[in-house]
Amino acid sequence: MSGGEIIIIYNVILAILATIIICLVILLFICYKKKPIKAEETLPTKQIACSYSLMDIHGATDGFNYRRIIGQGRIGSVYVGILPNGDQQVAIKRIHPRLVLSNAGFGFTSMMKWLSLAYHPNIVPILGFSEAPGERIVITEFGGMLSLDFYLHQNRDHDGGAGSGGTSLLDWNCRLRVAAGTARGIEYLHEVMTPHIVHGCIKPSNILIDVNFCARVCDYGLYFFLTCYDKRELGLMGYVDDEYWIGNEKRGCSKESDVYGLGVVLLELLSGRKCDQESLLVKWALPLIKEMKFGEFLDNRLMLPSDIRPLVRLSKVALACVGNSRKSRPSIVQVANILNSLEVGLL
Repeated sequence: MSGGEIIIIYNVILAILATIIICLVILLFICYKKKPIKAEETLPTKQIACSYSLMDIHGATDGFNYRRIIGQGRIGSVYVGILPNGDQQVAIKRIHPRLVLSNAGFGFTSMMKWLSLAYHPNIVPILGFSEAPGERIVITEFGGMLSLDFYLHQNRDHDGGAGSGGTSLLDWNCRLRVAAGTARGIEYLHEVMTPHIVHGCIKPSNILIDVNFCARVCDYGLYFFLTCYDKRELGLMGYVDDEYWIGNEKRGCSKESDVYGLGVVLLELLSGRKCDQESLLVKWALPLIKEMKFGEFLDNRLMLPSDIRPLVRLSKVALACVGNSRKSRPSIVQVANILNSLEVGLL
């Protein structure tokens, strides 16, 4: 073999080795990019709610001291407190005794563990619970949140935007964001959670507004307490559809009834008027929306924006939610998509 042939063979071997090395480097790079994400790098997952003793709850609320009450509703009273080994305030809902007695055989612990798996920016997570004879307690995040009902109906002396001390009247942009956030929270409960969670009563008092004016749905799933009680006396009237009372196949709570409740909330956001048990708000608002009489319909405590089209669009969404039967009503996915697009238009 001549010297020239040896040099050629040597060069070929070098080229092959270089190609192999380059391929190995590329393969290692690809494997590194595709390596599994470590647990600490993943998004946080929701822990199942902790069970607390009634003694823990007594300590956190000073024996259910009335001075710690921050809210009272149809399902129960809400106290603020700090749990053992905790450093943040939480909301502690004490279910009314009459509802506890009427659901004595219900699987409360199992229900709480399931509901506590819900975790989304637009819902209030369940952190814990307590079960004892005659007592049912639900523990959620607090964070100083106020209800949408407060901002719209209990705070009528304030005016302007959303920036003075957290208690000012919500401006139109805030109301659009609240509408979109509420829809996203309901969409998560309806479509992402497995099994799906039907809220049972979507209304302003069950929508909390945090310090960033983000809407967060609370009390989801808790309306199972009402199954053995007269729901007409427990705040559902006006926020559920006619089929809820008179339907057969789909009687009671359903995804469609939640969408109806959201439609009523949208009407309250737009008009500033509170819904009553006779559904007079719906009867008053629908013809005004259909006839495009927005000067009469929209909340007169706020100046009309220069571009009224987003409010017109929001009004039409509300109309579709409350003006149709369950069979013809839009799904929460459709509603959320429209409201998200309106929110994006604010940016």
